[in-house]
Amino acid sequence: MSGQEPQAELRVRREGIPLGRIAGVPIILAYSWFLIAAFTVLVFGPQVSELFPSLGIGAYGVALVYALLLLFSVLVHELAHALAARVYHWPTQKIVLNLWGGHTQFENFTATPWRSLVVALSGPLANFVLAGIAYLVLMNVSAPINITARVIILLLNIFVWANFLIGIFNVLPGLPLDGGRLVESIVWRVTGSQEKGTVAAGWAGRVVVVLLLVGVLGVPLLTRQPLNIQTALFSLFIAGFLWVGASQAISGARMRLRLPEISAGKLSGPAIGMSDEVSVSQVLNTVSANPSVSVVLCGRDGRPAYLVDPLVLATVPLTAAASTPATAVSHALPEGGYVPESASGQELVQYLAQLSGSEYAVIDPRGQVTGLLRQRVVVAAITGKSLPDA
Repeated sequence: MSGQEPQAELRVRREGIPLGRIAGVPIILAYSWFLIAAFTVLVFGPQVSELFPSLGIGAYGVALVYALLLLFSVLVHELAHALAARVYHWPTQKIVLNLWGGHTQFENFTATPWRSLVVALSGPLANFVLAGIAYLVLMNVSAPINITARVIILLLNIFVWANFLIGIFNVLPGLPLDGGRLVESIVWRVTGSQEKGTVAAGWAGRVVVVLLLVGVLGVPLLTRQPLNIQTALFSLFIAGFLWVGASQAISGARMRLRLPEISAGKLSGPAIGMSDEVSVSQVLNTVSANPSVSVVLCGRDGRPAYLVDPLVLATVPLTAAASTPATAVSHALPEGGYVPESASGQELVQYLAQLSGSEYAVIDPRGQVTGLLRQRVVVAAITGKSLPDA
């Protein structure tokens, strides 16, 4: 067994409990699912107890079965996504069932508006199919004659409504819901940009949140109808989840929209390359002629190796400047800490992700130093946030 396999298994176990594979797709039950399961048992258990007093503590067992039926419904929903994606040869990394329901994580793939929509809507469609099958079973069940049969009828009814509502809820037109892919696909097709479609779908998701809160909380308050505290808390819980998901979608898409405009050459500050054998005096002469320039020291192979620290440089007495090597007032750049000035977009991000440190020399096609790139400048350009004071 390789050393990577135990590490991969450890990461999975930190995320949740591996349930095995279905159609080759790993299924993970996140530890957070037990929170929603406990909530379901605590809320639904007393209601079952009122309907069937003779069950006693068994009413909470019925509530647990309800939680497991919901888990099954979510699993089928996510499997539908994975199997639909397989038609287009999109590799599925895993399915995670968690507090929020679940999500299907894909590896790298090439999407189109139509394919994205088909994969997204396959999940709600699966829930409608489950609701239809359970409804047909109900229609063919004779009148219950004992408590066991009545409990089964109750669970079937709940299963029908749960899947129907999951399907309806997920086709609402806004991210992070599956229906948001409809908005995304339309805008994507019109503009030719998936990112613009994602931004539009994210805003649509925010509108869905506002309408949800107005319908569930606002209308009862305005009409002075009694408001169920459990319904209110659950609605706020769902609304918070949807708002965060929509906001993350908008933020991520805007970052991707900015990437093509980002390049090492545009973001770097001016810098001059010098030999790592020069003295402090020689560096001072260069800096005096170019006050705003950074000085990068290069090794004998011509590769950037050190960055002169201007604060330390200023502490060297003039009488010692000629005899003090410039490397004494410098700090080493990370190994391979230089980037081509032509590096841009995703290429630049991936390039910097492989480097340690926060400052990198920028070189031209001849290998000459032309600038100094700071990590915080790149992050600010990607996120669109203003630079903090250095």
